[in-house]
Amino acid sequence: MNPGDRVRIERAGVTNEGVLMPSTTPDRLVLKLEGGYNVGVDREEATVDVLETDVHAIDDGDGAETGAVSEIDFGEDLPTISLISTGGTIASTVDYRTGAVTARFDAEDVLRAVPDLAGRANYRGRVVANILSENMDPSIWRELARAVHEEIEAGADGVVVMHGTDTMQYSAAALSFMLETPVPVVLTGSQRSADRPSSDNVMNAVCAVEAAKSDCAEVLVCMHADESDRACALHRGTRVRKNHTSRRDAFETIGAKPLAEIDYATASEAGADGEAAEEAITFRREHTSRGATDLDIDPDLDPEVELLKFTPGMDPAALEYLEGKSGVVVEGTGLGHVNTDLIPRIEELVDDGTLVVMTSQCLAGRVCDRVYDTGRDLLDAGVIEGEDMLPGTATVKTMWALANAEDPVETIRTPIAGEITDESRPWR
Repeated sequence: MNPGDRVRIERAGVTNEGVLMPSTTPDRLVLKLEGGYNVGVDREEATVDVLETDVHAIDDGDGAETGAVSEIDFGEDLPTISLISTGGTIASTVDYRTGAVTARFDAEDVLRAVPDLAGRANYRGRVVANILSENMDPSIWRELARAVHEEIEAGADGVVVMHGTDTMQYSAAALSFMLETPVPVVLTGSQRSADRPSSDNVMNAVCAVEAAKSDCAEVLVCMHADESDRACALHRGTRVRKNHTSRRDAFETIGAKPLAEIDYATASEAGADGEAAEEAITFRREHTSRGATDLDIDPDLDPEVELLKFTPGMDPAALEYLEGKSGVVVEGTGLGHVNTDLIPRIEELVDDGTLVVMTSQCLAGRVCDRVYDTGRDLLDAGVIEGEDMLPGTATVKTMWALANAEDPVETIRTPIAGEITDESRPWR
């Protein structure tokens, strides 16, 4: 009896049928019912009959250990997709001891939990981390970039990274700068765990795999396009932002419409036969095509970079914490402003060798510090305009530029992975 098997469980005169799910405790069985809900059953009180064995299931063994790699093959003619797990809600379950969602699944558990992935590809499973995404940091970004590079080097036709949604935009930006990829690298997650009928994990996972089989060789984020189960949106990794705490369509491309959209119904029907569901994907803008770029990696990052959000009345002494930092990205107001009293402190940081980049708290639009006196004073103090880069993206790019570029200032100003657009336009 393994997770993925269809079973009948009897206990206390009650009979339930469903799919056996991975358990978080040794004394509990977790059963997914037809309606989508999960129930926990005491093993000692239950009588279990296996009705159907999951032919794709494999033993847990060491598969959950960080760095472990395994393969699940479905067909010689299918593309190979690497599933890399970092944790998050898409790879989570409910701990029935506490009622809380916890990151437990490895990549193979996701295959068991999402049987719709079967037949779409040959899968390699790999665990880089098993954390909730608020615990992500630059050291794990480096490990993730190396893992993606190794999987592509080993022949993967595409990579899907399962990631918590709260910091997915930062990881997507980091991979965008650290990697040059000839195949799609798609980050996906879910806003609601598999235990909930409204979970988005199945649709997001299926669309992410189809995106990984597509012609777009970039780092992408694949999540629900709207509140329905109609389609998933593909967002460029440097232009995406999570804009809602809990809606399934929480992610938006800032400054434009998403790069592409995947029709879920079409992708489900076509991809189930192992074919790339090309007719399901509608691209809206130019993108890098599969094979157009040679595989390369620059994984170094300077973690001594901070993101500072300016607020009215901020004490200039707050900037003392930033002394000695390699870089600081400022979320200024409007066109890129801060209180005049902060400018001397910022100038001191620049004089001491700190790279200071100005971005805006506004969701869209461009920094321009040439319009008002405050902006001109900031430029005189040595601040670099971040164009229309998102503050989080600018923070990651500054880490990368300081560690890799001969001229970090010029690199900050130069578009590398679509993080700076040619012109700013309303996107709604």
